[in-house]
Amino acid sequence: MIRVMLIDDEEDALDLLEILLGQIGNVQIAGRYINPFQALEALSRTAADAVFLDIEMPGLKGTEAARQIRTISPQLPIIFTTAYVQYAVEAFEIQSTDYLLKPFTMERLQNTMARIQKSLLEPAAPSSPSASLAPKVLCLGGFHIELSGETGKTLTWKTKKERELCALLIHCEGRPVNAATIIEALWPGYDLNKAKTYLYTCLSYLRKSLAEGGVPIRIQKTDQGFAAELDGLAVDVFEFERLLGDVLAEGMMDDYIYDKMNGLYKGEYMEACDFGWTTSRQLELKASYVRALRRWYAHFRSRSRPALAIDSLQKLLSLAPDSELDGRELIRLHLELGNRNEAYRVCLQLEQAVRVQLGAELEEETKQLFRQTMEKSERTSQ
Repeated sequence: MIRVMLIDDEEDALDLLEILLGQIGNVQIAGRYINPFQALEALSRTAADAVFLDIEMPGLKGTEAARQIRTISPQLPIIFTTAYVQYAVEAFEIQSTDYLLKPFTMERLQNTMARIQKSLLEPAAPSSPSASLAPKVLCLGGFHIELSGETGKTLTWKTKKERELCALLIHCEGRPVNAATIIEALWPGYDLNKAKTYLYTCLSYLRKSLAEGGVPIRIQKTDQGFAAELDGLAVDVFEFERLLGDVLAEGMMDDYIYDKMNGLYKGEYMEACDFGWTTSRQLELKASYVRALRRWYAHFRSRSRPALAIDSLQKLLSLAPDSELDGRELIRLHLELGNRNEAYRVCLQLEQAVRVQLGAELEEETKQLFRQTMEKSERTSQ
């Protein structure tokens, strides 16, 4: 039995598709929705083998909904149903299983179901060898070095200070760091002779660990101190900063950049590592990411792409949950789209964040919006 979810803003279209699928047989309707936002919410808790998705829907285009579905269930078969052939290229880019032009025939729908059945029987495609061969340095959301081969296997450190020394040298992006600076960062207040001994011991451990792990980082002694030569090794924070620059300095607003930027961000720079020398860069990166997300929000809003506008604001509020300015924007956007429950939920979260984190009351403009949201929710429930 193949479980399918149906999403179309026209009830007649949903009825017809359900009837045709019933005639084909071996199909169970896992849910049918005229509101794509409700469908996306339900998908995270509904067992579905495929989604039939209309493209032209008010409030949220099917192609944008499909991108959201890909974040929830990357391998889920998506079948677009539309009367417009011009969306075929975009559908292909999203890697849809099929593209049905309305009105479609029973024979055409049977071919689609055969494709779905085949995709469910095929094993998941293995990841590209080149993607897993090279080690990677991951600094966002912590600090560790992912080894070549099996994803998730990381370099093992002999001591905590060896790990911090490696992080500091990578932090400096190949620039030499003199011994005094390293000692002040890693062993502040220690006896200088003991600290030097610790430093050279850690350097020895680090070189050995990198060699044993097959990590192509060379620790070099120079006249100015010590430097880490990365030999082109991928470092997530370097790529993240480049993408931020593309958005903030160059104004490059491309969906690929948006997805790549957000995919790289796993948390704050060297989060929870307790490296005192990371604070400045942590704050700078977070502030730049907030500015970039605000720019993305304005970009998506101006192009009538509400799903991605909501997504950018949600990411922004996860970084700055007490930002009333951004919270109000998200509440208004939900109200415009008729998502009153979501607007009310954002109100409550914003109020909690401001009171708990700032120990303050909401601004008057936010209170007025809060009251407006509650009134609309009450009228809807009556």
